[in-house]
Amino acid sequence: MDSKQYKLLRLKIMGAITAFSLIPLVALGSFMHLQFSQGYRERISHSLQRSVENRKAAIDMFLEENILQLRNMAWTHDFEQMSDQAYLQHVFSTMQSGNKAFIDLGVIDGDGRHAAYVGPYELGDVNYRGQDWFEKTMLKGVYVSDVFMGFRQFPHIILAVMRREGNRYWILRATLDSEVLNALVRNYQTGQRGDAFLVNSAHVLQTSSGLNGAVLGKMDQLAGPSRFTGARVEEHSVHGRTVLYGMAWLNNVDWLLVISEAPGESLSPLFRTQAIVISMVGGGLLLIMAGAAIATRGIVEALARTDRHRAELDARIVQSNKMAALGKMAAGVAHEVNNPLTLIRESAGWIKDLLTEEDPEAIKNYEEIAEAVDKIDQNVERAKGVTHRMLGFARRMEPMQENVDLNQVAKQTMAFLQNEALHRNIELRAELAPDLPHTATDTAQLQQVLLNLLENAIDAVDHNGTVTIRTRTEESGKKIQLSVIDTGKGIPKEMQGRIFDPFFTTKGVGEGTGLGLSISYGIMERLGGGIAVESEEGKGATFTLTLPVC
Repeated sequence: MDSKQYKLLRLKIMGAITAFSLIPLVALGSFMHLQFSQGYRERISHSLQRSVENRKAAIDMFLEENILQLRNMAWTHDFEQMSDQAYLQHVFSTMQSGNKAFIDLGVIDGDGRHAAYVGPYELGDVNYRGQDWFEKTMLKGVYVSDVFMGFRQFPHIILAVMRREGNRYWILRATLDSEVLNALVRNYQTGQRGDAFLVNSAHVLQTSSGLNGAVLGKMDQLAGPSRFTGARVEEHSVHGRTVLYGMAWLNNVDWLLVISEAPGESLSPLFRTQAIVISMVGGGLLLIMAGAAIATRGIVEALARTDRHRAELDARIVQSNKMAALGKMAAGVAHEVNNPLTLIRESAGWIKDLLTEEDPEAIKNYEEIAEAVDKIDQNVERAKGVTHRMLGFARRMEPMQENVDLNQVAKQTMAFLQNEALHRNIELRAELAPDLPHTATDTAQLQQVLLNLLENAIDAVDHNGTVTIRTRTEESGKKIQLSVIDTGKGIPKEMQGRIFDPFFTTKGVGEGTGLGLSISYGIMERLGGGIAVESEEGKGATFTLTLPVC
């Protein structure tokens, strides 16, 4: 598996962990958000409905108190008393001392003429007969007008009560300052986008509205609200934004109390809660992704290590199988070659024996024949050495288990090649760890491997260099190592993967068989250890043997 496949696998695992972690988190968060939002909106709606009911009751009480006060004045005095200008002034002063909402007070006889009037306007000669309010008052006994301009030319409200004394009918009429009612309603306004106002059944504003205009303006947004009992809350879209309207009709007059709220302001705590929840979910998402990334990295790295270990095992198995096959072949070839070599050597020896019985002077080219026979004998010996190595490569002897001091083996082996190194002006160095643990191995086979590595190192240096043997204990304390380090020309990188193959050699023709490192590899494998190489072309090579500690 290459790096791209590991990266793709990492992304898949991370995506799966993140998805399965987020699905329940998002589902739970969405459910809680919906429940909380619905509950909070219902709470706002109920709160607005209660507020409208309470404030509608307060406005009704305000109007009823003024009507009751006017009625008490009418029914506790007769027409003669009230038509006296001085007395009416006294009554009006008494009324104003407890209620500043009254602007003027007038007594009107059954013909619609002012019998007496107290107030800031010149209305004493005004005749109201034929006015709509006069007829309704005479008909119903009590009258509350809408806000209108009238003779006063400013918005006001008329309260009028009719009294009958025998066959006489007269009306006590008072004007209420609409600004008092306006201020009373405005007190109910909440928030910057909230509003509170009164509107009659013809959609004319009876008090000023912060969002819909001044008093007596037209209010079209709530077109057609028919009279209903109690209070209700409706949601409307005004200029592209949602507005909650709480509405209730007054008892004494066809006025609709409207209190509006902007859900955005009322729901600001909900929005803050949503922002906090979103932040927490975002933080949880980051934590989940971080945890998924860490877990995925650990899983993929463990998988990569397992793959590398398996690849190493596969390579070792392939190498072992290859060497076993080649070993069988080498053994067969060695046996087949040894027989003719034996005959050739015996024949060469027989020729030598015959030559010793002959007179050299009597045989022409005697010396050339003797020299040729010597060369045949030398090359047969060399060929037998090759076949002997081939047989050694093929041999599968069980190693002996001895308690071995690796430092001691290194010293003994270096002694074998001391003269050869001295002849080539090569310095043999020993950097041996003083407290190196012993290992259980076969001394002879280990010495064979070490001798082969030292010979190769000396051949690689050729002349004027150094060959160093260094021993050490691994950090785990469970294995020891012996490294043979030379200052030769190094091994090209493309050849390093083949140097343990049988018959592969970097030496010249006739200088090596290519079996030394292959045999060494097999021996170290049987000893339960290993052999590795590190080299950079032009900077020498390092062969390291690894063995377990006893």
